Amino acid sequence: MSELQVGVCVLLISVMISSVSQILLKKAANRSYRNPLMEYLNPLVIGAYAMFFGSVILTMIALKYVPLSMSPILESTGYIFVSVLGYLFLKERFSRRKLLGFALILCGIVIFNL
Repeated sequence: MSELQVGVCVLLISVMISSVSQILLKKAANRSYRNPLMEYLNPLVIGAYAMFFGSVILTMIALKYVPLSMSPILESTGYIFVSVLGYLFLKERFSRRKLLGFALILCGIVIFNL
């Protein structure tokens, strides 16, 4: 694998980790807590923010090898990852509009990489 391919893989893994952390924050927000402080100091929230931090580190590493102009294109996959994870873990539904949005995102990624 070339350095670019490794960088792209690391960036996509970073986006996936960020997406998982967003789902964890949503799960934490859907719970009720004894006091307001526990809304922020619970394992789900702390774990999610730790994952965000790890994602930032991975993104910085990936940007050593991935052109900056390619980064926003690849990070747009986060919209797809979050929606799929929301469907799997939060029982959210896909609308036709959302599926059309996925198709447009994927087309943009393919067109940009040609």
